Amino acid sequence: MDSGVAAPGPHYRGLLGRVNHEPANRTLAVAAVVAHRVMRLLTVTDWRQGERVPRRGPVIFVANHVSSLDPVIVGEYLAYNGRWPHFLARANLFEIPVLGAALRAAEQIPVHRGSTAAAGSLRDAEAMLDQGRAVVIYPEGTITFDPDEWPMAGHTGAARLALRTGAPVVPIGQWGANLAVPPRGIRPFRPFKRGRYPVTVICGDPVDLSEFAGRAEDRETVRPATARIMDAITAMAEQARGLSAPQGRWLPRRKARVPRDEAVV
Repeated sequence: MDSGVAAPGPHYRGLLGRVNHEPANRTLAVAAVVAHRVMRLLTVTDWRQGERVPRRGPVIFVANHVSSLDPVIVGEYLAYNGRWPHFLARANLFEIPVLGAALRAAEQIPVHRGSTAAAGSLRDAEAMLDQGRAVVIYPEGTITFDPDEWPMAGHTGAARLALRTGAPVVPIGQWGANLAVPPRGIRPFRPFKRGRYPVTVICGDPVDLSEFAGRAEDRETVRPATARIMDAITAMAEQARGLSAPQGRWLPRRKARVPRDEAVV
């Protein structure tokens, strides 16, 4: 696998050039600067433990999903901590005029859910990792359905990708995007009417998946590996929120919390 060593010196102007030395295309660089400026108007951001973001080499970032806004916030956090994010995102987003073209230009990865093409998204992500890039996955697959907005059951894609490539899995917890842009109408959307919203993003240490290395990519391997990844994400979400998560984890098909080791889709 390519070492992904970043070229020395700034590639971009201003603050971005001082903190990010990883080459990227123009679309990503412009998007990061625009997001940074817009988020300063909407949010007061507390970025923590940015030094834990690996500055080079292939890496799989995994994060909790609480709002349609949080990919912008997580992407901004990573860009201004030295890595360009390549998200696995719903394929239908790529069909939206303008947005779809922008996502493709920014080298994001479409995920075709529930189809034979779904495996192709992991192959595309694997190709990104082979080039030493950073891939971002929301293991929950969608904005959480947990009534208290904690991380819910995870899908196995991140674990499978990690086992195939050996790339480290780094958890990110975040909170506050759901206050600025609430999901599914659970709170009224009132941008700017309550001032800027506090948003916290925190990065953790790589998840220890060493006991699963070299094992077959089967149910007995990917399920416990996924549960461990979700535990790491939940721990970061707890730090971001300053609260303790419930013992169980929400499983959407049961509409209830179940033991964490059973909460794998």
